[in-house]
Amino acid sequence: MKNEKSGSRLKEITAVLRKHELTRGITPEKLRLILEDLGPTFIKIGQIMSLHSDVLPKKYCDELMKLRSDVAPMPFSEVEEVIEDSYGYPWQEVFSQIEKETLGSASIAQVHRATLKTGEEVVVKVQRKGIYDTMARDIGLLHKAVKLVPPISIKETIDFSMVLDELWVVTQEEMNFLTEAANMEEFARRNKDIAYVRTPVLYKEFTTHHVLVMEYIEGYPIDEKEVLEKEGYDLEEIGTKLVDHYIKQVMDDGFFHADPHPGNVHISDGKIVWIDMGMMGRLSDRDRELISDAIQGIAINDIGMIQDAVLALGEFRGKPDQSKLYEDISSLMIKYGKLDMGNIDVAEAMQDLMEVMKTNRISMPHGLTMLARGLTQMEGVLAEICPQINMVEIASARIKGDFLRNFNWKKELKSGGKNLYRAIHKTIEIPSLAADALQGYMKGQTRVNLDLHVSKDLAELLRRLVRNIVMGLWVMALLISSSIICTTNMKPKLWGIPAIGAIGYLMAFVIVMYVFIKHFLSRK
Repeated sequence: MKNEKSGSRLKEITAVLRKHELTRGITPEKLRLILEDLGPTFIKIGQIMSLHSDVLPKKYCDELMKLRSDVAPMPFSEVEEVIEDSYGYPWQEVFSQIEKETLGSASIAQVHRATLKTGEEVVVKVQRKGIYDTMARDIGLLHKAVKLVPPISIKETIDFSMVLDELWVVTQEEMNFLTEAANMEEFARRNKDIAYVRTPVLYKEFTTHHVLVMEYIEGYPIDEKEVLEKEGYDLEEIGTKLVDHYIKQVMDDGFFHADPHPGNVHISDGKIVWIDMGMMGRLSDRDRELISDAIQGIAINDIGMIQDAVLALGEFRGKPDQSKLYEDISSLMIKYGKLDMGNIDVAEAMQDLMEVMKTNRISMPHGLTMLARGLTQMEGVLAEICPQINMVEIASARIKGDFLRNFNWKKELKSGGKNLYRAIHKTIEIPSLAADALQGYMKGQTRVNLDLHVSKDLAELLRRLVRNIVMGLWVMALLISSSIICTTNMKPKLWGIPAIGAIGYLMAFVIVMYVFIKHFLSRK
């Protein structure tokens, strides 16, 4: 039966690919349309793929972010079945009523408004029936299909099998509502002291692997400008606080909302309410420090600092070419080299850095790709509600304030003193080290290893130069030896001179003509 379902699904996938003429190549728009036609599973895959600007070209990521979130809801009878299977008893023992009409229906789950038997108004998030098995089957089929896809431009630069494996891991996490519940608790704990931010109350006792119950929030999506203004809200204040809090999530907590589109950010009772914690990003202390180093390197035009940060952040897919990476970062500095720190568009700078990493086949931490997506969506929200707000200025002000507030002068002076002592100590040793090196060189005990990186043009020039020198030596040797032979009376003779000497002259002439013709053709 399982094989029959897989075979039937494979025929559906094949029909969709044939409809969109995949063999003629794939464009960003065509990829989005294919995923939409393939259904909810592939829509979710596409939404997660849009995070991977480290492996997918930016134009593909931008197009995949347009994938619609709403899909046809499952019948209410299936909703009841999922809840009762998850609880082990009828849902009426927990809820006095559940509205049949959905508040929203996405690829993995759908949401219904409900009332607990104790009277609280709640939202019930119910996972689609059989979605785990469906997605597991579809991704397994995709693994097989990838091997059959003809060579097209996008496939040549991407390891689709690796991407599918990572997508499956991320999707499994999102399908586990206990993980989302833990995210909600952590987010609420980290932001409990911020007066203008709140998270829906989680009803943990009614939350399972497939069902999540949380407080119902009366409010408005953040992009409903006219309604918010009518209710007396100041859009500029909302935008400023939204950005400030998002930078706090990223730089202070290292735990941030990775999908901050307007549907996931509401305004209620004068507070910013963050909902849907299924997709959260994490950055380690080291990652945040390296990101800061990269941005600082851009600001002070230090290519080496940026290169060190990029190499430390990412992982090479193949043999690294550091000279090419250095050249790409140098090109990046043409764009940002003359900008002050406060004028740098952090989201755009990160996107450009990721393009450099992608070109050099460097994989990035998953948290960094999620941050790039989050910043892009945040800029979109600001452009919608208050385009006059400068996200970079707010971020710079917060980072500067945190720096002054948290700066440990005693620690920094102690660290600086150690570095100064180490530098002085090593400087004093330079003359003796140089003398030892020269003495070793004079005795033939010193060996120097050089790792040279040259361009293809220079390498070709050196190759031709060495070849011409070798051939010149051959011509000189043939002429000298043939001339010596011609002074003897050696037989047999050819044209009145010893035959061996004549052959030597002839070979020298052929080599000279070869070099001349080769040089003439290369100039042409």
